[in-house]
Amino acid sequence: MALPTATSSAPLHLTTLGHRIRHHRVARGLTLDELGEQVGVAGSQLSLIENGKREPKLSLLQAIAGATGVEVTDLLSTEPPNRRAALEIELAQAQASPVFRQLGVAPIRVTKSMTDETLESVLALHRELQRREREAIATPEEARRANTELRVRMRDADNYLPDIERLAEKQLKAAGHVSGALTHRTVSIMAEQLGFELIYVNDLPHSARSVTDLEHGRIYLPPASIPGGHGLRSMALQAMAHRLLGHERPTDYADFLQQRLEINYYAACCLMPETAAVSFLQQAKKDRNLAVEDFRDAFGVTHEAAAMRLTNLLTHHLGIRLHFLRVDGNGGISRVYENDDLPVPMDVTGSVEGQIVCRQWSARSAFEEQNRTTEHYQYTDTPAGTFWCSTQTGVTGDGEFSITVGVPFDDAKWFRGRETSTRATSTCPDESCCRRPPADVATRWSGKAWPSARVHQHMFSPLPRGAFPGVDDTEVYAFLERHSPAE
Repeated sequence: MALPTATSSAPLHLTTLGHRIRHHRVARGLTLDELGEQVGVAGSQLSLIENGKREPKLSLLQAIAGATGVEVTDLLSTEPPNRRAALEIELAQAQASPVFRQLGVAPIRVTKSMTDETLESVLALHRELQRREREAIATPEEARRANTELRVRMRDADNYLPDIERLAEKQLKAAGHVSGALTHRTVSIMAEQLGFELIYVNDLPHSARSVTDLEHGRIYLPPASIPGGHGLRSMALQAMAHRLLGHERPTDYADFLQQRLEINYYAACCLMPETAAVSFLQQAKKDRNLAVEDFRDAFGVTHEAAAMRLTNLLTHHLGIRLHFLRVDGNGGISRVYENDDLPVPMDVTGSVEGQIVCRQWSARSAFEEQNRTTEHYQYTDTPAGTFWCSTQTGVTGDGEFSITVGVPFDDAKWFRGRETSTRATSTCPDESCCRRPPADVATRWSGKAWPSARVHQHMFSPLPRGAFPGVDDTEVYAFLERHSPAE
């Protein structure tokens, strides 16, 4: 009868068992052959058992226990019998791990002459290897897959998270916010009610938007908004959201993305509360005067924040399906949401980030407008139908970008700008639409041009490491040491 062990834990169990048998054999002053003679098996068979390579029957285990003067339960204990055994067991486990095996390095064979110090040193290397593996939170392929899966889940939910909507309204009410743009003072009150003080500093770690000191109840923020629409109110609310939503350290990249989505969603709910925002939008729809710029100005947020908030509320509350695009100056998508069947370009994995949108789409044609102070309106005929879009362009240190909100043709009637006569036709992904030059031009220049390609550095950049990707823990901890109040 073999010892009952779970398959997944059998190797470690047998290794520990073997060490305990050896420990008690040596303690009795017995050689392998001497113990084997007493229990009726060859010394070579006992050697296999002591090395964790063979599982003894219960009857043999009972005989070994009797010969060494211990109870069977002593042999079956999961605790290593001594420090040396613990080191050998940990090394065996480390060398059996996928992380080590994929290196293609031969495992170390432990001998009696190998010192404990040598084992400690080798184990330290294994622990560092495991730590680095944990920090490499995802490969680029895994990250794109996680991002795509999250986008699909949110599209299926119409980008609406009712629990976070209710939580935000509850926190706002407790802080005394009634209507209008959310003030910095109210955000500070919301932080105080959670036991935090907002502190603005000039030396925030460059890899973090904010740092929360959980021990001393402080949220550190930069003294001014970060370019790209990351306002101080939003950053403070996002930091609070981690605590309100009970977030733990991310377990993988998908968990990190989910947490980031939730804190952004919470901040948006506070800056543009559901009750007030829906009331505003319902009236605008009744007046057939829906407009991102009006929604933006009513709540004192950025154009992008208002456009994104529409994706949370329009479908769920007003029954309007829509799409949102943030596109950089070369046509690449940096953010996207759609539940209206817009034919968004994507790669074979379903990922859309970085994909180039059609030149005919409003998201790109708006860059050609001379007057960029107002929104660009356009109808676009596509293989999936006709869409009406409103696009606003802007500029950051990284270059131009455009923000687009669009709806299917039948819903354009609710929006300002529906009277536009600007119309385009897109047949993408057909290459002849905008990706292939006209035949006569191609013939004219084929073989006579040699452009020097602009290399996109992100193609070669490794995915940020760490439980919080891209955050430099050393820098963050040094920052906290500088600012920690005297005990």
